[in-house]
This record gives sequence, structure tokens and C-alpha cells, in this order.
Amino acid sequence: MKGRGLYDSYLKNNLFMKMILLFALITTATIVTFSYFMFNVMTQSIIGNDLENQKKAMESVNSYMTRKYESVQSIMRDVYRNESLSIQLTYFLQHPFEEYMKYQLDQFTSGTDIDVPKGLDYFDNKLENDGDIENLLLYSSEKQFLFAYKKGHVNKLISTNASRSYIPDAMALESSAMSVPNAWVRQAIDQHDPKLYAMRVPITDKNTLKNLGQMLVYFNSDSIAQSLDSYRDQLKGYILVLGPSGEVLFDSSNSYYGTRYPYADRIDPLNDTAMLEQESYVTTLSQNQAGYMVVGVAPKAEIASSYQGLKQTIMLISAICIAVVLLVPVLVVINYAKRTNKIIRFMRKVESGDLSARIHDEKEDELGQISRSFNDMLEELARHIDRVYIAEIKQKHTELAALQARVNPHFLYNTLEVIRMRAISQGAKDVGEMIYSLSVLFKSFVQPKGESTIKEELETSRLYLELFRIRYKDKLSYDIQCEESLGRKKIMRMALQPIIENYVVHGLQPHRADNRIEIRVSEQDGRIRMEIEDNGSGIEPERLAQIRHSLDAVEETGESFGLRSVHERLRLLYGDEYGLEMTSAPGEGTKVSIDFPGQQEG
Repeated sequence: MKGRGLYDSYLKNNLFMKMILLFALITTATIVTFSYFMFNVMTQSIIGNDLENQKKAMESVNSYMTRKYESVQSIMRDVYRNESLSIQLTYFLQHPFEEYMKYQLDQFTSGTDIDVPKGLDYFDNKLENDGDIENLLLYSSEKQFLFAYKKGHVNKLISTNASRSYIPDAMALESSAMSVPNAWVRQAIDQHDPKLYAMRVPITDKNTLKNLGQMLVYFNSDSIAQSLDSYRDQLKGYILVLGPSGEVLFDSSNSYYGTRYPYADRIDPLNDTAMLEQESYVTTLSQNQAGYMVVGVAPKAEIASSYQGLKQTIMLISAICIAVVLLVPVLVVINYAKRTNKIIRFMRKVESGDLSARIHDEKEDELGQISRSFNDMLEELARHIDRVYIAEIKQKHTELAALQARVNPHFLYNTLEVIRMRAISQGAKDVGEMIYSLSVLFKSFVQPKGESTIKEELETSRLYLELFRIRYKDKLSYDIQCEESLGRKKIMRMALQPIIENYVVHGLQPHRADNRIEIRVSEQDGRIRMEIEDNGSGIEPERLAQIRHSLDAVEETGESFGLRSVHERLRLLYGDEYGLEMTSAPGEGTKVSIDFPGQQEG
């Protein structure tokens, strides 16, 4: 009950509290919604920038890898273009090493091809000139040996007979794709650094197109990391270079070297997110010719940490905005509420009879104007009481005395009944009927009801016409038509009597024996129409125009008071589209129509 009382006092019956709560609700919802959308837009922008930075870093890695791939391809293209070097390489791969050395010595002593680096030092020079190359290997598929170049001009010839090694089987895979170095080759050349990736190029005899062997170049993966130096501070997550089978050629996080990337099967170039170590954004770049794929992995949690501060800042700013936006209007509304309550308190004093109360408010706003107007009203009311009210009280006392002196209506009804019975006892039945009709009419006229039913209104009209039928010795006849279902509809009182009276006074011709009036009631499209048609003397066109004008005249004209009264009451009660219509022709009679909406049954 206490909570209910607080609700009634501070909310239900407090307009200003409702305004404050509504304003607070709308303001808070607006600021929170705006902050939410602003946070989403800014976080998406941050995420987009981080992913864009990662993509640029990936493009830098891809550009570096492509250059290395092209440099390896160019080594063999230069060999094929140089006839002498191509012949030496072909001879080297098709003969035992001792025969090749003898061949090289013969070439040197003959003085031919003096511009070509002696022997196969061409490959040694390529290795020394490119600091990213760790090893350069020449493999002879026919003689099954491996000639390994290493920095510092340290070269090594390794026999790879199939009976003692799996190297020939590994070299049989004639693929130019990038991959990790073969474990058997690593062991043979004593190279165990896990941060290596290999590029292999088939070597063919350009005359016979016979495969002679392969050239393998091992690059240090740390060199790839140098291409990321300019992105190191902005890069989120890590970048991988994967071979055709998912083997790790480069890993900026140094976590997966020497293994196949465990989440390679979950990477889909068509999807930008995947569940790897955790839910992450994944970006891919493929190099179809070299066979590798650059993968950028940015964990959502790591990117989210970059806009965590933004979230807190937006929440703080939103809270400050809500507080400021609410505080100022609340203070203003509270001030208005106090002044309004002050006005209400003074009004209640006046309501209790204290007409001397005055509101003191010097401000010029609306409430100040109301206060001064209220004070002026009280002063005028006091003057009015002194000047008019006392005189009106005396007048009411006089009217009350006169009303009490009037004849009691019940005495009048009883007297009329005595006269009627006396007339019947003397044989004057027509006089008795007239007195009965008059008594019933009088009762209906003095009843306080504002509405009656159509049936009651038609009965009153019938009694009125019956009086004049008896008076004019049956020279007047009447006919009333109304469906029983319409008789219960409501209609305003005294709607027909003024029209019938108008006919009796102006249209009925006593010298005629066929005076007739008809009353018809019908309903169509929710509207009820009453038609009163007579065969009286009719109305001249000029007079009919005057009557129609008086019905719609703004000021009282004193003419056709009864018809005007009916017309105005119909329009006031039911609307301007309803009312009274009148048509007439001299010598033919008059027709009056009344339209009003179908009311509920009374």
C-alpha cells in the first residue's frame, strides 16, 4: 500500500515527474543508441585498419618471395643463354666428377670461353652475391651425386646412390614449387637450421630436352622477416608462408617452424574468419606459379584489445553527456514544478472560500502571467459578487416564491379528468376525447426528458392531430406510417409538433372536406427520414425562399420560429449534414423532410 501511495503521489498524479522520466528515457535511449552505433563504426574502422596493415605486410612478404622465385628462375635462364656454361653444366651432370675436372682443365688450357667463370664457379658466385641464400645444390639424376655450394667457397660432392639414400626418390619429384628442404638432403649436407625454405628448378639438356637433374636453392627464412620491419609496430597477429602441403616456410611468430601448420585445413580463402588457436581473422594471398600461400592470422581477442580503451572512453563520454543533458532540464522542470504547485495551493485556498489569497510571482514567463491573471480574476470576482451576486440571490428568491405559488400540475391533471368524465356523462364524447388528448399532450410537454422514441413522438403527433380532427368535424384526416423496428429509435423531443402546428395554422383549409396530412418514417444507409406531407394551400415561391433563408440565418429573424427551432436543434445534436428540408407549391401542398442518424434503441 505504501508503494502504491508513492506511485500515486510522485508519478501517477505528477505531470512534471512524468515529463522528467519520459525525457530521461528518450535522452538515455538516444545517447546509448548513438554511442552503440558510433562504437560499432569506430571498431569496424579499427579492425579494417589493422587488417589493412596486415594485408600490406603480407603483400610485402609476397613481393619479397616473388623476387626470390624470379631470381632462382633467372639463374637457369642465364645458364641456358650462355652456350659454354650450358655445355659445362651438361657435361658435369652426365659424367663422373673426375672426368669433369679433366674436361675443365682441357678447356682452360685451350683458352676458349675465357669470359665464362672457370668451371661451375658461376653458381658459387651467385651464392656469394645473394646474402639470403644459405645453400645452392646441383643434383645429377644420371650419376646420382649431389654437389653442394656453401658460403665461403666451401663446396662438397656427395654421392646419393639409391642403395644408400632416399635422395634420388626425393629428387624424382620434378616440381618447381617452393617447399621446406628435404630431410635426407639436409642430413647429407649437414644443414639443420629449421628456418629454411627451398626452391627447386629442373635442369634439362636444351638440345635433347632430357632431364639432367635439378638445382636446389635454400633461403634463410629470417630474411623474409626483414620485409616486415616497417610494419612491426602496427602488425596484429602473425604472418605465415605455407607450402603446397601446409608446411611452414616462414612464421613471423617463430612458433611453427619445422612442422606442418596444424590449422592449415581450416583455412578457407572464401571465409575471412576461422577457429584456429582461437577465433581469428584470416587473410590469404596465393602465388600459383611458385605454389606457396601467404596467410595473415589476426586473433579477434588481440584486435579487440586495441579498441578496449575506445570502448571505455565512449562509455565515459556517454555517461557524462547523459548526466549533463538530464541535469539542466531536470533543474528547470523542478523549478517550474515548484511554481506550479504554488499556484495549485492558492487555487485550493480559493476553492475553500478564501478569496483574499494572492499569488506572488514576479517572473514574466507563462506561469507568471497565469499567476497575475489568477489574481486579476479574484479581484474581478470580488467586485462581481459585490455588484451582481447579491442582486441575483434576491431575484432567485422572488422566482422561487412565484414558482411555489403556481398551480400544482397534478391538480390540473385531476381537474381535466373531472371535466372529461362530466362531458362523457352528459353525452359529449367528442369533448371527452378532446380533453383526454389535451391532458396527455400536456403531460408529455412538461416531462423533463430531452429525448424520446420515434413511437412516443408519433403518438404525441397523433393526439395533436386528433384534437383538430374532432374540432373540424372530420374535415381533416391523417395517416402515420412507421415500421415497428424503427419505433424504438431515439429522436429529440418536439420534432414533429411545430411542423404539424405550422400546417394547421397556415395550410389547413376549413372549407374543404379533404384536408389530409401524412407522416412517413423510413431508414436508409443508417439515416432515418421523417416526411410530413399535406395537401394544403402551399407556399408562394418568394415566401418559401424567405423561410429557407431564415432556417440558416445566423441572427434571429423572428420568422418561422417553430421550423427554425427544429432545424437548429437537429444540427446541434447530430451535425451540420442533418436538418430540415422544405418543398412546396401553391395550391398543391407542402412537404417537410427531417433527417437524423439512426440512434440506438431507447
